[in-house]
Amino acid sequence: MPFEITKELIQDLKALVEAKNSQKITALYNELHFADLAEILDTVSIDEATYLVKVLDTETTSEALIELEEDIRESILKKLSAKEIAEELEELDTDDAADIINELPQDRIENVIAEIEDFDHAGNIVDLLRYEEDTAGGLMAKELIQANENWTVTQCLNEIKQQAEKVSRIHSIYVINDEEKLKGRLSLRDLMMASPQKSISQIYIPKVDSVTVNTDAEEVSRIMQKYDLEAIPVVDESGRLKGRITIDDIVDFIKEEAEKDYQMAAGISSDVEADDSILELTKARLPWLVLGLLGGLGSVYIMEGFEGALEKYSRLFYFTPLIAAMAGNVGVQSSAIIVQGLANDNVKGSLINRLVKEVGLSLINGTALAVLVVLFGTLTGLEQNFSLTIAISMLSVIIIAALVGTFVPIILNKRGIDPAIATGPFITTSNDIFGIFLFFYISKLILGF
Repeated sequence: MPFEITKELIQDLKALVEAKNSQKITALYNELHFADLAEILDTVSIDEATYLVKVLDTETTSEALIELEEDIRESILKKLSAKEIAEELEELDTDDAADIINELPQDRIENVIAEIEDFDHAGNIVDLLRYEEDTAGGLMAKELIQANENWTVTQCLNEIKQQAEKVSRIHSIYVINDEEKLKGRLSLRDLMMASPQKSISQIYIPKVDSVTVNTDAEEVSRIMQKYDLEAIPVVDESGRLKGRITIDDIVDFIKEEAEKDYQMAAGISSDVEADDSILELTKARLPWLVLGLLGGLGSVYIMEGFEGALEKYSRLFYFTPLIAAMAGNVGVQSSAIIVQGLANDNVKGSLINRLVKEVGLSLINGTALAVLVVLFGTLTGLEQNFSLTIAISMLSVIIIAALVGTFVPIILNKRGIDPAIATGPFITTSNDIFGIFLFFYISKLILGF
C-alpha cells in the first residue's frame, strides 16, 4: 500500500517531536523510504524537520535531504553542525554530496569537509567541486567499478567485490590501462564465463561511449538519450577515467532545465519558486512586463499614425485584437517547435529549406483561416473588399509571424543565448507590433485611404 501523509500522522509526529520522544520516532520512521521521509520533512516546520534529521538514521535522512527543495534543505542545513552535515554526506554518493556542499557558505564548506572521516570520500568531493555545475564533471559521481586490462579474471572478480562495497548501483564495469586511461567496458556475463586465468585484455569490449569532464550537460543528455544509456563514463582531456554519470542524474538535470525554459517562455527571467519573496518574484517578472508595456505603447503609436483610416473605416479598430492574437499565437507556436528542436538537436539542414517549409505551412494555415474570415464577412454582411482586406492582412501576418518565430530562436541559439527566451513575451510583443503595422498598411493599400 503506498505511503500517504494524513493530518493525523502529522499531528502525532508533531506531538512526538514536541515531547522529544526520539526513541518512538526512531521506531516508527527509521525504516521509512527516503522519498516518503522527504515528503514529511517538506510538510512540518523547519525546526521539526531538523529534529527528525538529527534523530533518524543518516542512511535515510541523507537521501531525503537530496529530495527536498533547495530552499528547505538550506534552512535545515543552517541548523545542523558541521559534524552533523558531514555524517549526512558520508552516506551519499559523491555527486549528491558535492551538490549539498555547493549550497553551503564558503566558511562552512571547509569545516564540513574537515569533519568527513572517510578521507577518500572527502577528496573525491573536493575534486568534484572544481567543475562547473552544468558540465559532465559537475554531474558525475566518482563511485564506479573499474578493472585493469592486465588483471586476470580471478583477480578482477576479487577486486570488483572490494570496489562494490562503496558503489550503491553497478551499471557497468569500465576497463582501464596502467595510466588509468579508459580502454573499454566489460560484460559481466563474459567475465563470469571466462577462464579464471584469462586476461581482461582478451575479453573486454573496446567500444564504449564517453564524455569529457568539460562536456556541456545538455550534450551529455543528448548522447545518453540517443544511445539509450543508463550510465556514461567521464574522462579528462588525457582520456583518464574520472567518474560516471547515471540516468537519474540526467533526468534531474533535464527536469531543472525544463522548469527554467517553461518559466522563461512564460516571461520569467530567472529560476524562482512560488514560495520565494515578493521582491525575488518581482525581479523575475517585471522586466518582461516592461517589454510588454513598451510593445503595447508601440502599437498605440502605430495606430495613431493611421488615425485617418480609423475615422473613415472605424470597423478596422474592432479587428485589431484578432490580428494581434493571430500574430502572437502563430509566433509562439513556431518558436516553441524550434526551441524544442534545438534542445533535442533536431534542427538541422539548410536555413533556406526551413524558410521554404515555414512559408508553405503558413500559406496553408493562413489561407484556411482567411477563407473562414471571408465566410464570416459574407454571413455578417461585411463589404467584400473589407472582408478581403481582413483576410489578406491575416494571411500576411501569419507568414511574417511564423518566420519571426522560426528565425529568432535560431539566431539567439547561434549567438549563445538561450532560445527559450524567444517563446514568451519577446515573440508575442514583436509579432503584435508587426501584425498591427501590416494590418493597417495592407488596409491602406486595398481600401485606399
